[in-house]
Amino acid sequence: QVQLVESGGGLVQPGGSLRLSCAASGSIFSIYAMGWYRQAPGKQRELVATITSGGSTNYADSVKGRFTISRDNGKNTVYLQMNSLKPEDTAVYYCNANINTWDGIRDYWGQGTQVTVSS
Repeated sequence: QVQLVESGGGLVQPGGSLRLSCAASGSIFSIYAMGWYRQAPGKQRELVATITSGGSTNYADSVKGRFTISRDNGKNTVYLQMNSLKPEDTAVYYCNANINTWDGIRDYWGQGTQVTVSS
């Protein structure tokens, strides 16, 4: 059984910063790409950022220059440093990971963490 557990969400004022973490646990052989997605009320889930096992990154245009994704392979953890936050960044943020277990390779999702940017 694989679990992704997110932490670090909360309420922050515009211009502020938050750091999200997501730790994978369970019977894991290896983790390939990891990423963050978000879903605002009334909108579809969208990609925020991804990172490969080798460290290559990809960002949505809306967060480039403000958000930084990173990972610690030894801890099976991915991070999202969010700076210069805007009200439009308000959403539930979900962690995603492509994981190889005894059952094969598939995507796993975290439960989501709320980020609210408001004065």
